[in-house]
Amino acid sequence: MFGYDRAITVFSPDGHLFQVEYSMVAVKRGTAAVGVRGKDSVVLAVERKTVSKLQDSRTIRKICKVDEHIYVAFAGLLADARVLVDMARLECQNYRLNYGSIPDVDYITHHVAHTQQKYTQRGGMRPFGVSTILAGANPDGQVHLYLTEPSGMAVEWKACVIGHGQKSVKEYLEANYKDDMDADATVKFSIRALLEVVESGLKNIEVLVLRPGVEGARFLPDATLESMVAELEKQREADQEKKKRAME
Repeated sequence: MFGYDRAITVFSPDGHLFQVEYSMVAVKRGTAAVGVRGKDSVVLAVERKTVSKLQDSRTIRKICKVDEHIYVAFAGLLADARVLVDMARLECQNYRLNYGSIPDVDYITHHVAHTQQKYTQRGGMRPFGVSTILAGANPDGQVHLYLTEPSGMAVEWKACVIGHGQKSVKEYLEANYKDDMDADATVKFSIRALLEVVESGLKNIEVLVLRPGVEGARFLPDATLESMVAELEKQREADQEKKKRAME
């Protein structure tokens, strides 16, 4: 297959665009991000990248605000994510200016996906090495959770994961997701799923809860996270002990 990755618009004989697949590798090597939609809330839980002692951790965010009602988490190249988030913010402002109302979550999602897709077919560009999870609420109060990929694909999910270790996290999500989870249950479920790949616990976890019409969007404080993580880790250890006993 030598030579078929020299340009993003050249298909290999077996139908692959190698540069798009390379961008997916960048996503899989990024830190994990989980999105879960409950019956009246949507939660983003991310693994924060470890920073140097001399860095200001506030300047490295894995969950970004796009508009008052839309937030995005990502996995992959941080610089690519910053550019894509800025484009989404600008589109939100343009929509408000042109139509005098807030944009729907699906509209912004498809704008992000369309932007990513453009960079897979035009000369002088390369694909974005980032996948995004967009969480938000429409004016009718309904919460939504979307995932976009470097290829430009956009799909709505009940629960999804991107970044490293996504296979094990996805298996946990598929096995334990319930449609009728309230906000507290959704938060605990998201953190528990993220703990499948995060070994350092509280220090590297960040969680956003979006509840339209109740409290809006808020980041969980460290004290709340600490108690939840301790409780869930004890529960996980107990579950592992039960599995060992069952196998013996």
